[in-house]
Amino acid sequence: MPAVISVDASHPHANELPKTIFGTFLEPIGHSIYGGLWAEVLENPSFEENLWSAGAIRDMVAADPDLVDASALGLPLPWEPLNPHQGNRYEPRSGDAANSQQSLYVMGLPNAEVGLRQKVYLPVQRILRYNGAIWLKASTPVEVDVSLRRRSPAAVLAHTAIHSTGTEWKKYEFALELPTGSVKPLEHVDFVVSLPHDERALIDQVYLFPADAVDGMDPDMIAMARALHTPIVRFGGNFTSAYHWRDGIGPLDKRVSMLNIAWGMPEYNQFGTDEFLDFCRRIGAQPQIALNLGTGTPFEAAEWVRYVNRKWNGGRGGLLWELGNELWGNWQVGYPTLDQVASRTRVFSQAVRRVDPRARLIATGQDPDVYEKWNAAQLSGAPGAFDYLSTHFVVGSENILRPNATSEFMDEAEFALPIGLETRLHAMHEQIESYPWARGRVSTAFTEWLFWAPENRQLVRYDNLGGAICTGGFLNMLLRLDGLVPISDMTGLVEFGGIWKKKGRVFGVPAYHVFRMYSPTEPARLVDARTDVAQYDVHQGNRRIPDIEHVPWLDVVAALDAIGSRLYLYCVNRSLKEPVAADIQVAGFAPAGAASISTLHSASVYDENSPEQPDAIAPAFTTEPAGARMRHTFPPASVTVIALSK
Repeated sequence: MPAVISVDASHPHANELPKTIFGTFLEPIGHSIYGGLWAEVLENPSFEENLWSAGAIRDMVAADPDLVDASALGLPLPWEPLNPHQGNRYEPRSGDAANSQQSLYVMGLPNAEVGLRQKVYLPVQRILRYNGAIWLKASTPVEVDVSLRRRSPAAVLAHTAIHSTGTEWKKYEFALELPTGSVKPLEHVDFVVSLPHDERALIDQVYLFPADAVDGMDPDMIAMARALHTPIVRFGGNFTSAYHWRDGIGPLDKRVSMLNIAWGMPEYNQFGTDEFLDFCRRIGAQPQIALNLGTGTPFEAAEWVRYVNRKWNGGRGGLLWELGNELWGNWQVGYPTLDQVASRTRVFSQAVRRVDPRARLIATGQDPDVYEKWNAAQLSGAPGAFDYLSTHFVVGSENILRPNATSEFMDEAEFALPIGLETRLHAMHEQIESYPWARGRVSTAFTEWLFWAPENRQLVRYDNLGGAICTGGFLNMLLRLDGLVPISDMTGLVEFGGIWKKKGRVFGVPAYHVFRMYSPTEPARLVDARTDVAQYDVHQGNRRIPDIEHVPWLDVVAALDAIGSRLYLYCVNRSLKEPVAADIQVAGFAPAGAASISTLHSASVYDENSPEQPDAIAPAFTTEPAGARMRHTFPPASVTVIALSK
């Protein structure tokens, strides 16, 4: 028997669906900003030490063992000698730098070329010209060569000579243009700085950007982010608790590189507040910023609000500000205890509202499976201090309670999680409503959500088709909540469930495509949709929510656009192997012409996109005759959006 989808659009729900459920999330983690959205090609351009944790260094050396010998020569990671056989011709200099704390002294040799290099991937499929700059200082005039080279077989592909004449630090700009066809897409080359003669020079702060960078940002990243139609972008995450916003403003050449404590990686401070606001403008999103309640002060937070308000929306204020991030976790630098959090929330709230009474404040709440005590402390101890309580759900697919669980069971347990979350979110809302001051005034903001798994196992995870099925189920849940959770930020806009850059190529993972199938439709009001279809139960599933009953194999939500001329059906088939044929019955809406159908599907839930095959998994677009009665077959493990026109 086919499933039956019954849609009644004659009485749209009264609540207008908030566009802000399609928010996204941006944090300097991995290569989401540096090496991702930020178009700078080089790592550690200022030759600093102590920018990576020991664990991160271990991983870097495992990926490139030559870095061990390079480090022994005094070269900061990940720089290497141009010619390792020349021995030690380098000295890090502390306290004499054009930028940050350290520069590098390079000593030439007679009748030889001495230099340093870094392996880079360039977007040669898009652009062949690269613009750069270098700071130099020498006691006598020197010639410095910058180039792009093939490592093996050795070949100079593009170079330019810089003649330095000053005895003080001076910035020199340059351009390098590769010959057409000299470098293939996804092929790495070396960026090289060298002394071709027996000369010596201090070098510092080397930049290399594609010539088409947009105010320092990758144009492919901007285009793909704009296509998501995300209404808000959250600038927050674990880095928040030790981030001081003043480090990321002012001239780029003067911003200091430092350790990102949260993630054991560099924070170059090149992408700061102004760059984030510029990015938001370019993609048509509002900023949502998390304030530092770990090592920060109320005055620092208020000044950040003041600074942003001067630069955004004519100074009117009223933006979303998050009072900390996951303050309940001991991985947050300077986290408060349960007894301290409400007081800290209250003090920061007062400081922010003194400079912007219209600011909309999100206090730190707990995850949906463990929220009761923490949220109660916030609600009872900080009345009136916030408009939203945040919640996060970053869940690992491998955390299954059932012994010897099959991969099929693990996948289906993961697909069921949005159904379990829906129940928990209703309970969270009931707790909020039990406090008279918060009733009708405080809502839940779901400011991080992510389905992840270790890379070395076949599991549902953010970057494969299984993660896309989870994303569709999560978005359906948010729609079905009908405004109960008005703010949601998918992790993340760049990397994780969003846009990736690898080997110089930008592409979207399957979850990105699901988000892009949903958000631009701009659903405005829910309509009643009932699906008669088989269901399954999960017991001893994911430890976060192990028992979930009545999970429909086919999950369908229906909504009208703002003017009622388009009806959308958002459909997720959770079955790993079985297609679901469905009879679709539409009342209260007269479909005309053809139904526009977009479907995301692949042979396996573990299939991924990659720089080699960036569009291996992408939506297929088809049409079918539209009418009050239709039949459609949903492929196994798929997400489908059906658009009907009146």
